[in-house]
Amino acid sequence: MSQVEKKAGLLRRTSSSKKPLKEKVVLMYDEIFAKEDPAKNNPRFWDELFLMKVNLEYLESKLESVNGEEVQRIQDNINSLFHHCVQALGEEHQIKVVNALQTLCALFRGVHQKNKSASGFDIINMLMGFDKAERRMKDLMERLDSLLCGDSSESLKSLCLKLLLCLVTVTDNISQNTILEYVMINSIFEAILQILSDPSSRGQHGYDAVVLLALLVNYRKYESVNPYIVKLSIVDDEPTLDGMGVVLHQALTEYNRQYKDKEEENQGGFFSTLTSMVGSMFIADVDEKLSVQTNEAILLALYEAVHLNRNFITVLAQSHPEIDIPVTPSTPTPTTPTTPLGTTPPSLDVMNNPELPLDPNLQTSNLLITFLKYASIVMQDTKDEHRLNSARLCLIILTCIAEDQYADAFLHDDNINFRVSLHRMPMRHRKKAAGKNIPSRPLVCAVLDLMVEFIVTHMMKDFPMDLYLRCVQIIHKLLCYQKKCRIRLHYTWRELWSALINLLKFLLSNETTLLAKHNIFHLALLVVNLFNMFITYGDTFLPTSNSYDELYYEIVRMHQVFDNLYCMVLRVSTNTGQWKEAASKVTHALVNIRAIINHFNPKIESYAAVNHISQLSEEQVLEVVRSNYDTLTLKLQDGLDQFERYSEQPKEAAFFKELVGDPMRSSLSLLIQPRYPSRFSFPRPSCHSLISPSVFLTIHSSAVPSVHPLSFHHRSIRPQPVSLLFLLRL
Repeated sequence: MSQVEKKAGLLRRTSSSKKPLKEKVVLMYDEIFAKEDPAKNNPRFWDELFLMKVNLEYLESKLESVNGEEVQRIQDNINSLFHHCVQALGEEHQIKVVNALQTLCALFRGVHQKNKSASGFDIINMLMGFDKAERRMKDLMERLDSLLCGDSSESLKSLCLKLLLCLVTVTDNISQNTILEYVMINSIFEAILQILSDPSSRGQHGYDAVVLLALLVNYRKYESVNPYIVKLSIVDDEPTLDGMGVVLHQALTEYNRQYKDKEEENQGGFFSTLTSMVGSMFIADVDEKLSVQTNEAILLALYEAVHLNRNFITVLAQSHPEIDIPVTPSTPTPTTPTTPLGTTPPSLDVMNNPELPLDPNLQTSNLLITFLKYASIVMQDTKDEHRLNSARLCLIILTCIAEDQYADAFLHDDNINFRVSLHRMPMRHRKKAAGKNIPSRPLVCAVLDLMVEFIVTHMMKDFPMDLYLRCVQIIHKLLCYQKKCRIRLHYTWRELWSALINLLKFLLSNETTLLAKHNIFHLALLVVNLFNMFITYGDTFLPTSNSYDELYYEIVRMHQVFDNLYCMVLRVSTNTGQWKEAASKVTHALVNIRAIINHFNPKIESYAAVNHISQLSEEQVLEVVRSNYDTLTLKLQDGLDQFERYSEQPKEAAFFKELVGDPMRSSLSLLIQPRYPSRFSFPRPSCHSLISPSVFLTIHSSAVPSVHPLSFHHRSIRPQPVSLLFLLRL
């Protein structure tokens, strides 16, 4: 049967001698879209309708095709359909419940598609009648809550969540979805928490529940009091918070595993050999193959948990054995690619498994480590806006973590060490680091490594200024904690100093180009003040006196960069212009660095002349530095260990509104996956074709055993990606 015939609900092709036959449910839909009350001549109309297999495409197309006058004519019937859908959710016959849920999805989707420019009140009026809307939505939310919290089958619970996700994502801007006001009034927050706290429900529905909660938290969060924000901020139930952490951890772990598999695949075989033969010709192709479909939905959920709930910080640190997620495909592996990288939720086997095998020699992990690995992947490529936003969200999460005292204590605990294998961007001038040689260190070292890696690898023409500012600020906050608590961290500080100096060098080399778009003086000031932190307070947190000597050595060795920076900011600050004040601040901040350079350079030159050495070694320079500290005079600079705490409103409001808008909805089409009962065999979707939603979520009485409808036995199924068409139509 052709797609056109299927959409029209035809059972056979037309011919000259016979009229086309239509499905009974299509004929019943036609009655709804007629002027008369469909139940007038058939009192059992609504009972029969919900026993019929739903034709989602036909119903939606009908809703989208009606014009303004027809809307007024059939509004009572549409209101009646919505009302009877809600009533059917309370039926004992679960086939009716399934069909009612799918019909509601089609109603929400079809009415919104038809009335994109209409106000939210007009859409509410068309769907359920404005005068009855409060009662109808109250009944709907209560019945959905009852289905989610009760003893309903897992399939029904999954459909309830899909309906709610469909409702939340049906508009381009979630805050313009007026129907969600009723979801705020009739909260399902407790139902979501119950899913997350129960290991069995969490394994089946945790992913969808976490994404749904993250989206609901972002509904008009800056315009009114959002009850989901308030409730999430005070959750202190340990099983619930742990359950949320498990879902987030497994989603990020699955992403990291897929990326690692893809990376290993590209490193071996003929392609790798060919690449090494021709040099950099195929580097772009390799990067393209490793491009990732980022998971903003899970990142947003992690951010809201970290930002809103201080109790969740403890979940970040909970350790467990680090094992690879077992991959057991439920069907033979297809020949065509079916899973875009990073879009598959974790397998149900892992999320259902409350205990993992313990091995004294097994490396342990936690949610924070998994997130750092994830961030090291998504922060590699920030060339398009989508990936740039994902990297920005990662850095915002790290900012919140770096400001939290408990998180800082855990990060710096020298008794809790981890080997964190971060992903590094392939670059021609350096070799790939061997993961086996990674030392076991406090987690703050991995955070600093991630910041240094970003600084080194993103000095490019399209300069991500915002990300660099966030990186330097995260480093500064960590240093402030170390100075405050006098923590002497054994870290290779030279790598950080070298990266920061190279960043200043890049700003100087591209002054004209960058000033046309960015205030480079603000970034330069932050970098210079990091050096001032080390100069002024380094004796309280650097591990040894040798580290302090090496700091001075690096400053003197790279004095030309600081001299050039001073000349540049002095030139700008002495002229009238846009950047006069910003450049002047950098000029004052350089006072101690210039004092060090001006003090030690003559001593070093004198030492070389006296000993007739044309080029001094590092040890000889360090000897000069150590012997001339006493005569060095520095100025005490105030406020170096102070910073402005993160605040989402108003600085980040525009970013989060954009993130939860259309870009995120497009990624949700791949991130929200259905879980199907093993009793039924559904086609595996291909990324090369759009799949009819009825293929996935049409469960008819003929397919269900007559003994107990929808009494399914479930097995773990590896979900496959679905199209945006499926998500919004279900």
